[in-house]
Amino acid sequence: MAEIVALQSASQDDLRTLNNAFAAETSYQSEDDWTRLIGQARFGYAVPPAAGFLIGMDQGADYQSPNFLWFKARFDRFAYVDRIVIAASAHGQGLGRALYERMFKDAKASGFERVVAEVNAVPPNPTSLAFHERLGFAAIGEQAFDSGKSVRYFECRL
Repeated sequence: MAEIVALQSASQDDLRTLNNAFAAETSYQSEDDWTRLIGQARFGYAVPPAAGFLIGMDQGADYQSPNFLWFKARFDRFAYVDRIVIAASAHGQGLGRALYERMFKDAKASGFERVVAEVNAVPPNPTSLAFHERLGFAAIGEQAFDSGKSVRYFECRL
């Protein structure tokens, strides 16, 4: 089993570099953007040195992502996965599942009843879609953006 540490104890430069390698799926983060993002994290985990990470927030975050705001408009209380990234060299090792299971455990211990996330529908991300469904997530909505991108929203009841 991979070692999972608190996001803040991992190398932020390495994690931001990993994030930016997957900017098409997540979003590019400058150093200032990254600092603000992790400052909002209620749930943040990493697999050192930079094999993967998960950043999650709760409904009280001061975060203006349209996906986060979609959930905020529908639920009074939720644990939101903003992003999970696994290095290409670490795919297939169960790190994504391990990071989610850690978040599920911590969210449940904090009294959350649901974890929510979105998956890109356009451009399609069938690997992420199948992964989330295997973890017990169910689709609860969709949103299309003027950019042509669209996402599918998911909930996993704890």
